[in-house]
Amino acid sequence: MKMEVLVSAVEKEPAELISQMNISSDAVVVNQCDRYAYDALQTAGGSAKCFSMPERGVGLSRNTALLHASGDVVLFSDEDITLAPDYEAQIRQAYEALPDADMILFNVKVAPARRTYWNREIRRITYRNYGRYPAYSISAKLAALRRANAHYSLLFGGGAKYSNGEDSLFLRDCLKAGLRIYAHTACIGEEQERESTWFSGYHEKFFRDRGVLYHHLYGKLALPLSLRFLWAHKETMCREIPVGKAFLIMCAGVREGRGK
Repeated sequence: MKMEVLVSAVEKEPAELISQMNISSDAVVVNQCDRYAYDALQTAGGSAKCFSMPERGVGLSRNTALLHASGDVVLFSDEDITLAPDYEAQIRQAYEALPDADMILFNVKVAPARRTYWNREIRRITYRNYGRYPAYSISAKLAALRRANAHYSLLFGGGAKYSNGEDSLFLRDCLKAGLRIYAHTACIGEEQERESTWFSGYHEKFFRDRGVLYHHLYGKLALPLSLRFLWAHKETMCREIPVGKAFLIMCAGVREGRGK
């Protein structure tokens, strides 16, 4: 089973990044910077194809990495992730134990304030529980992704028009395509703390972007689920903009997503 790490980075020196991330398998690094360039580098146990490009957008960079991927199993990752020394072995063992899995979502350590999930058991991922997983938790059989024509949205995420949600859309599309997705308890790395590339506060753009995302994720259920989202997080998110106003902003985002 050939492992390949697909890295999305901004303004990094590829050789230094590969070392910092502790990449020991094959890799594809897409570095968004001010130039076009290609470098073929060696990792501790494989080779890396490194593409530099001035175009911006995390969805674009992940799709570019997917386009050039050739591994049996790919792992999405980011420039601020340090992979565990045994990440290859852990991922390989997980796929051997779950032979019907098309995708497996692993644990990655993050600061408590940023944690959106932690897998405490091996279980199937369904429409009820897919929405909390970041890209750096996602691994997949490359053949399954290509069979499903899976790709990242260019509308959402860092460098795109709308601030985040691209990972949830990606997993939703994989579920719609019939891919079998599992959560696994293995921890394959740790996030190094840094300033968020997309989050700057619970302001009007945050709620409007979230409304657009909810239209794309939930369709006719976007409005009631927007209200549920705000009510569940009102103590954290609605200190400056009250729940009622935030809901109206999210409604405007839903209408924008509909093209109305």
